[in-house]
Amino acid sequence: MLFRLNLRNEDNMAVIISQIKTPITASQEEIISAALKKIGVNPANTIRSGVHKTSLDARDNANIKLVSSVWAELENENAEKRLCSKYPFCSEVKHENIMPDKSLHVNKQRVVIAGFGPAGMFAALTLAEYGFEPIVIERGASVDERVEIVNNFWKNAVLDPCTNVQFGEGGAGTFSDGKLTTRIKDPLCRYVLEKLEEFGAPEEILIKAKPHIGTDKLRNVVKNIRERIIELGGQVMFKSTLTDFTAENGKIKSVVVNGAEEIRCDSLILAIGHSARDTFEMLYKKKIFLEPKPFSIGARIEHKQEDVNRSLYGKHWNNPNLPQGEYQLSYRQGERAVYTFCMCPGGTVVPSSSEAETVVTNGMSEFARDGENANAALVVSVSTDDFGNNPLDGVAFARSIERKAYQLADNNYTAPASTVGSFLSGAGSLKYADVNPTYAIGVTECNFDELFPKQVTDMMRVGLNQFARKMKCFGNKNAVLTAPETRTSSPVRITRNDEMTSLSLSNLYPCGEGAGYAGGIMSAAVDGVKCALKIIDK
Repeated sequence: MLFRLNLRNEDNMAVIISQIKTPITASQEEIISAALKKIGVNPANTIRSGVHKTSLDARDNANIKLVSSVWAELENENAEKRLCSKYPFCSEVKHENIMPDKSLHVNKQRVVIAGFGPAGMFAALTLAEYGFEPIVIERGASVDERVEIVNNFWKNAVLDPCTNVQFGEGGAGTFSDGKLTTRIKDPLCRYVLEKLEEFGAPEEILIKAKPHIGTDKLRNVVKNIRERIIELGGQVMFKSTLTDFTAENGKIKSVVVNGAEEIRCDSLILAIGHSARDTFEMLYKKKIFLEPKPFSIGARIEHKQEDVNRSLYGKHWNNPNLPQGEYQLSYRQGERAVYTFCMCPGGTVVPSSSEAETVVTNGMSEFARDGENANAALVVSVSTDDFGNNPLDGVAFARSIERKAYQLADNNYTAPASTVGSFLSGAGSLKYADVNPTYAIGVTECNFDELFPKQVTDMMRVGLNQFARKMKCFGNKNAVLTAPETRTSSPVRITRNDEMTSLSLSNLYPCGEGAGYAGGIMSAAVDGVKCALKIIDK
């Protein structure tokens, strides 16, 4: 585990004290004091200490607590070992040097990175910091120009298929809540968090159990990382789409950008994101090994944030010391799951199309999470049993739903919508909605049974009824559903081996969410670092 401050040296230890329960008003100093008191250690006998992680326990909303873990480096290492053998809530942690030593030598190997989302960005940053001068090609615009183009789509329904919520500097995560939660357990997660904080993310991401940056702050972080890559000799080429490549003797020799410019390439990292459908099609034609992958589809559900807070916090719902309420719900029936995904407290549902005459939704929050509504994806898992076994069948399946949504919603980029109650009854009306839909271009009443396959709508209804038993707000029949949510993850896996290279070409590195090896900002960034380290090792 990496701490914000390194330990005394690589041979020394620290102790982590877990399950420190304090009032929600407790400061970091009070949390540390409570932890040291719990193990009977005088603060004077510590060299350094700090809050490691903190989360909220609201299971009993009459007695909401902070639950934290604290790390402490003690003067006597033997004391650390005794404490860990005495208390089950104590554990030793050793400094880990998880990154190779940096070299001032500039490596002349030409590494091209396709895509500048979290995976491509962290691959490029890692390579640049270790003496390489990577070339990044990104089909979308730089973040400032991208914001203008996206806002024009939201206001005027003018779609740019190369620069939108899916494509451009920072990837799809740039227009999101900037959530940094992940299920992977990897020491590189801490490395990524510290890098994000170094480039401008709020310091609290280092200790929050559910950290987020917010789309407003994330844009500056993205820009700062790009400037660092360029400062170290790398290149970032915007409005530059990977359209082809040449290969010889099982290796890529060059990549083709925008159908014209050819760039010599010793290694290619494919960090193309989950929506690069034309790239998937190009790879398929070039006989790169691809597999279809399960993903999920559904709609965005919007409640008033106040109702979410009441459901979670009870009588404490408006306590200023509590964060905006967020949730994660799931239910499985046989082989199929329904669950909430990418929950955005105080956020908006945003138009997220990347192809003409399609409708796609996503969720977004700013750092303050202070909007009137909360939204989350309510999605159902789909597999090859639903869409077919060809590598691109999942792409075709999702695209067909997005095109049908465009047609059902008057062919003008408004989104199909319905109240929960109307959907449950098999209709599609907004007549009694008490939540104002936030989808910027506007919504059109729609019967979702005309949009989704029956197995999807059936399971969405099961989920809504199950979740209503867990959270009161899900029992509100006048909440709003806006559809479709189809970009939960990549429908394709660009299969790779243990060296993280493609089964088809030995210097092609499928990476991140688009390759089917990550899900979200953190895991994609970690995968980018790992791909870069494989190249450095060679």
